[in-house]
Parts: sequence; C-alpha cells; structure tokens
Amino acid sequence: MARPVLDDPLYYLVNFRRVLDWLEARYADLLSEAEAAFMADFAALPEASQALLVRMVMRKGEDFRDSRLSYPEIGDTADAVAPLIAAGLVEEGAPLTLEALFALTTKPELRAGLDGVFADQRLSRSASKGEWLSHLEAREFTPRPLAQWLPTLGDRHYRLTVDAMAERFRLMFFGNLRQQWSEFVLADLGVYRFETVALDADSRAFSARDELESYHRLHRLRERFEADEPLTTLSPDLPLTAYANPWLERRRARLIDKIAYRLERGGELEASLALYARSPTHHARVREARVLELLARYDAAFDAAEQTLAMPLRDAEAQRLARLHQRLARKLGRPAKFGSAAIEPERIDLELPRARSVERAVAEHLSTTEAPVLYVENALVNALFGLLCWPAIFAPLPGAFFHPFHSGPADLHDDDFRARRTAAFESCFTLLDADAHREVILARFDEKFGIQSPFVFWEAIRRETLELALDCIPPRHLRHWFERLLNDVRANRAGMPDLIQFDVEAGDYRMIEVKGPGDRLQDNQKRWLAFCAEHAMPVSVCYVRWQAASADELDAGELDTGDSATASPGGPA
Repeated sequence: MARPVLDDPLYYLVNFRRVLDWLEARYADLLSEAEAAFMADFAALPEASQALLVRMVMRKGEDFRDSRLSYPEIGDTADAVAPLIAAGLVEEGAPLTLEALFALTTKPELRAGLDGVFADQRLSRSASKGEWLSHLEAREFTPRPLAQWLPTLGDRHYRLTVDAMAERFRLMFFGNLRQQWSEFVLADLGVYRFETVALDADSRAFSARDELESYHRLHRLRERFEADEPLTTLSPDLPLTAYANPWLERRRARLIDKIAYRLERGGELEASLALYARSPTHHARVREARVLELLARYDAAFDAAEQTLAMPLRDAEAQRLARLHQRLARKLGRPAKFGSAAIEPERIDLELPRARSVERAVAEHLSTTEAPVLYVENALVNALFGLLCWPAIFAPLPGAFFHPFHSGPADLHDDDFRARRTAAFESCFTLLDADAHREVILARFDEKFGIQSPFVFWEAIRRETLELALDCIPPRHLRHWFERLLNDVRANRAGMPDLIQFDVEAGDYRMIEVKGPGDRLQDNQKRWLAFCAEHAMPVSVCYVRWQAASADELDAGELDTGDSATASPGGPA
C-alpha cells in the first residue's frame, strides 16, 4: 500500500522549528550561549538554507557530499549551503580520516585512488571495500580533504558543525536519545498516534544544565559498555556518587549493576562485589548474596540473603533469592525462614498430531462451540488493564510526560509508579467493585483504538475477545491480575498463560499454559501460575507430546520447537 504524502514539502523544517520553539519556551534557562545563538542565527537564515541544514541534521553522520544533497524543494544545493558556511554551521573541505573517506565513497570511486594516494599499497582490485579498509588501516594516513584523497572525484564535501548541538536539542525535547526525529514524520503520516496529555511550560525532562550533561555522560558510558570496551578503562569514568535527580540516579544504578554483572561473569568476583556495594538497587543486593556464595563465604551469603528477603522485593528478585537462601540453608544446616512449596496447578497431558504451533494445536483440540479457546498469551490481561486504567496511566503528573510523542509515562517502570497515582488507580478499580467496568473498557476500546499504549497491543486483541472476557472473568479476578501487574510492570507484563477458554453458558473461564515436547516453565511463568493458584483462579498447564509422525508429515517439514512466543508482549486473540 502506498504511503500518504505529506502536504508540505518542507514538513521536516516545520517540525524542527516546532522543536526550537518548544525548547525556547521550556528550556530558556538551561540553554548555553552557543545554543541560544544558534537559534537566533537559524531564524535569520534563508528558508532554503534552513531546510538544507535540517536535512543534514536528520541524516546519519556529519559528513556529506554535494552530489548527495539534492532536494527538489530546496533547489540548488550550492546556493543553499553558502549561508550555512558563512554562519559557521557547515564547514567545507574539512580533513577526512581514512574511515570517514570510505564511509563517504563507493568502491568504484575509491578505485581511482589506486592510481593516486593508494598506488603503492598493493591493493587487490578484486578485494572488497572492507578488505581494502582493513589493509590500509594498518598504515598511517594523515587526514586530508576529499579533493586530496580523490582529486578526480569532482565533488564537494561538507561537514555539519552543529551535529552534537542538534543531538542535545533532541535529548532536551524527548528526554532520551532513543527517540529520533522520525517520530514527527511517523505521527504526521498516522503510522503512530499518541494520547493527548496536557503539557504546561514546566513539562520538561531536565531541571538543571548539569542534569543534561550527566545524562550525556551516562549515555556515552552505556555506549562504551555495549561496545565491549575493557572495564579497566571504562570503570574509572563511572560516577559512584548518587545523583539527586531520581531519574538519572536510576540510570546510573542500572549501569553499575550491568558492569558489576559483567565482572561477575568474567570471574572478577571481588571487583564485582565492591561495585555491587555501590549500587542502591535490590537487584544488587540479590547479586551480592550470589557472589558471596561463589566466593564460598556461605555464612555471609546466607545472612545477606536473609536480610534482603526481609525487604520489599519484586517477585522475580524474591524468587531468585529464596532459592539461593534455601540452598545455603541446606549447605549450612541452618533453618530457612523464607520460601514455601509452590501450589501446583492442574495438569493436562495431551498427545496430538505434530503441528507448526503447539499453542494453536492445543487451542483447536480443546475448543468447542460452547467453550471456545483463544490464543491470547499476554495481550488480553494487559489490554483489559490498560483500557480500564487509561486515565491513571496517562495522568499528567510532573516528570511523566514532557513531549507529545509518549507511548506511556516516563516513570512507568519506577518503584513509585503506582504510589504517585494511588487515587487515580483506586478510582479505576472502584469500577470493578461496582461491576461497572464492562461498559467503560469497551467504550474506551472504541475511543482509543490505535493510540500508542504500553499495555494495549491493538494488533493482538479484538473487541469480541474483550467482550467474552468481560462476560466470563469475575471482576475480583481482574483486580488480582491488575494488582500484580502494578507490583512490577516491567516483569509482570509477560509470562501469562498462553490460552484462555471461555465457558459462555456458565460465565466461567480457565487459563491454560502450553508446553511442547522438551519445553519447561520459565521463572516468570511459574510466578504467574503460583499467583493464580494462590487466589483460586482457574489455571492449568498443558503438556503436549507429539504423535508419531508419518513419512508425509516429515517430508512436509511440519515441525514445532515448542513454546513459540513466550517472550512476546501479546499473542493474537
């Protein structure tokens, strides 16, 4: 299907001006002199020059060739770039490193260098561009302008000098560096739709300039970590003093935990233990106990586990730590105060013909006209929760929303996410108590359809499925599910049973987790099953074994590897 065309050919310039206006209105007190000067200089540029600069900002990298900056709505590139060069926003003919040269040119163009700069390098003309670069990088080449690298190319090279500044603008606007300028275009095209949340002049991600710089430092450290930089050079740059800003502090703590875990996995246990001690997270307390166990300091590990288990932990942390605590109790002959036998859900054993999807095979086998079985996985409960609690989730609280492109609140995974919205969630849950939730959820499905949400996966849920669920699932059970979701949003949005069977006449239901041959329950699934059993919510685990395959089936390759979509946020319903 052809994509719709935006009416204004300078739509990207309109959006960039919108960002600058937004920043001037909300961040005037945080802008540097250079940033404020840029905004004034940008406004004074000819429109074609503004458009060309924005095109360069929104493309990857900072180096561009004149021949590749051709835009009908801008006109002659040379005319448009001249004011940018005069203003110092673009530099022409800047020296290029060897790597930058290769990124900017094609192999046929580089081949001309075999008769020039690279003439004595003995490069095989049949080798790939990457092989050429690897060979040449072993030698030292001084950066030089494009015209000196490839005199016969006949193209001009421009370097964007405000790339880092544009990135800071993007950070201030979005509050992160994950979201790109393309968010505007996707919203304009209707690919993404976002909930309208009231934003005032105080709606911003950063309240001080040092917070902005601290975010940048943490982001660069995270990039270095993910690039597998040696921890010996990375660790000294890690900020060990807590930030006053809770949002930045959570990012710092997560980075500490990741580095400490890499040290732990690398066998550097003492260094790992020391770094975990600098982290304020419960996750670090769990890992500390585990590292102490690995160091054979069993008494210390037992005591650390016991102390941490007495804290308010998330379910996943408590599960892992309770196992460690029980293991150490057996080793030391000490009493285990935590941990109990799990309640086993009902078991179903089936032998079925081999199929591509074990979940759908079970659904088809168990489904009847009176009691249909649907493959819903995580989609159904998340959708019911997201629709009922939409006003609480999108409440315009300070620090939750600060631009128009939020798919959910910025503090969704924070420990105080629910606490900050206690009254709003209770207001939503009152509808369950009054048995008034059905109409609200279905009306909200119609009203909000297609709007981005952290809980409602529109492509994975149908209105008819919601109607069946609301007819058959008691409100008290929905509340149990929703309360647990709020206990740990990040972890508990997944791990729910694959299937649901509705007994339409009786107004009842049961959830069914499906396990194919060789598959076993994962920890988050065990926690959900135990929770359902604890609250007398009907749930079963179906274990499937395949019937002996015929020769025709083997030839057709109709094989299934087991649980096909455990980690996805929602299955088709």
